[in-house]
Amino acid sequence: MGRHKQPEIRDRILDACVDHALAHGLPDRLEPLVKATGCSTRMLIYHFGTRDALLRETLRRARQLQREFYGDLLSPKPGEPYLSTLRRAWQAMTGPEGRPYLSMFGKLRQDAEQQLWPNFRREATTDWLQPLEDGMRTVGRPELATLVLAVIRGLIMDVEATGDTPRADRAFDDFLDALVLGHRLTAPQHGTTADSSKLTRNARHRSTAPAGTA
Repeated sequence: MGRHKQPEIRDRILDACVDHALAHGLPDRLEPLVKATGCSTRMLIYHFGTRDALLRETLRRARQLQREFYGDLLSPKPGEPYLSTLRRAWQAMTGPEGRPYLSMFGKLRQDAEQQLWPNFRREATTDWLQPLEDGMRTVGRPELATLVLAVIRGLIMDVEATGDTPRADRAFDDFLDALVLGHRLTAPQHGTTADSSKLTRNARHRSTAPAGTA
């Protein structure tokens, strides 16, 4: 009789593959994953079937972890003004815990993407619209979710290209200040002064944490 596959071993192998991909990017060969997992090529194929199946599962597991992490960051929090939530989310996404996801998916080659996960880039964009819409709805502007997403994605591309996180941090702060100003100019005059002041105080509060380490 053949051996039964052990799911816990398979999961440990996959976790090691994800850790390697987050640190170094998704490889196009099995050799880096052989070294990262301490398993032979034969053992990897035994558990996952083919090279592409292993790479596909690695990509999907990493994406699941990113969805959970970023989704929580971008979701509105009770008692916290949403623009403060966005600032905290930006710092975490570009900090040590969030940056590996940006690097891994930013380095994913288009041919590998199409082979392993067709339409990945479309899904990777639209995934974040719902939490952003929910959050911007708390300030009465859910239609600005696409604009907020575009700014975040653009500044992330800037950071990946230049490594100048402090400049991107300042730009994101300026963007949040502009959102506050727009909210104050478009909000009804009665009954909104306190809310606008609260948004202003929180949007103008600058984090004292070192750039890129929140």
